[in-house]
Amino acid sequence: MITTTALTKSYDKVPVVRDVSLHCEPGTITGFLGANGAGKSTTLKMIVGLARPDRGAATIDGRPFVELPNPTRVVGLLLDASAMHPGRSGRATLTIAARMAGVDIRRVEYLLELVGLADAADKRVGTYSLGMRQRLGVAQALVGDPAALILDEPANGLDPEGIAWMRTLLRDFADHGGTVLLSSHLLHEVQATADHLVVISNGAVVTAGRMDDLLASSTILVRSPVPGALAAALQMAQIDFVAGPGDALTVDTAGGRVTTEVIAGIARDHQVLLTELRQAESHGLEQLFFSLTATAAPSQEVAA
Repeated sequence: MITTTALTKSYDKVPVVRDVSLHCEPGTITGFLGANGAGKSTTLKMIVGLARPDRGAATIDGRPFVELPNPTRVVGLLLDASAMHPGRSGRATLTIAARMAGVDIRRVEYLLELVGLADAADKRVGTYSLGMRQRLGVAQALVGDPAALILDEPANGLDPEGIAWMRTLLRDFADHGGTVLLSSHLLHEVQATADHLVVISNGAVVTAGRMDDLLASSTILVRSPVPGALAAALQMAQIDFVAGPGDALTVDTAGGRVTTEVIAGIARDHQVLLTELRQAESHGLEQLFFSLTATAAPSQEVAA
């Protein structure tokens, strides 16, 4: 479990992160989204002890990262795939990580196969493409067989096949009880992968919740060959609606108070024939993201 409570951080008196609280449960993937400079990287650094918060707290498995006796066995990290010694081979990089984590070095060969680097294991990391370094970074995050993963832009540099592989790997990890906190700019991929969503803008959380709930449409589309009678029935029931699209009516769900079953019952009671009754199409993650962040002034996040 990964938890933050009111994390707050400023640099040179400029607020970068403001009261960020999030909760990532085992068996789930949480997408952590925000524009460049929104405060994502600083938040992740505070969670793993690379930056000290001015206020608030972060725990992994109930303890601050710096108090974990062997952090690699609890949480795997990929914050910067370029932060590897370019002169070492991929196999050497993972072997050192395995020894530091206190795990059997035979796990190295398993991980090289898992991330698709077995054939390039003895090449120097400096010769790897960005996508290959990302794969090696994921292997390094998994070397301690952790219960949680914190990944910052793990799909950066991956080709379509690599992105699909990453999605499958993370889904399998979560389905086996793991906890994943995933920061990414690939909105469509986050929508296809994550169960929960946290969006940060100007250093503060602007929305958080289950992906399905956040993307669900708040309107219902209803159509009748006698639209006047349908409109009258809805008005009598004090249900708000607008005309369109076409000859249909769009009904506001009023935060869940109005459902398709409620509208069907009203139509039945007033003997109004319905030819269409369905939840309107949900908006995509991209639309939601821009609606939440487009008007917000960017924070001045800096590297630390």
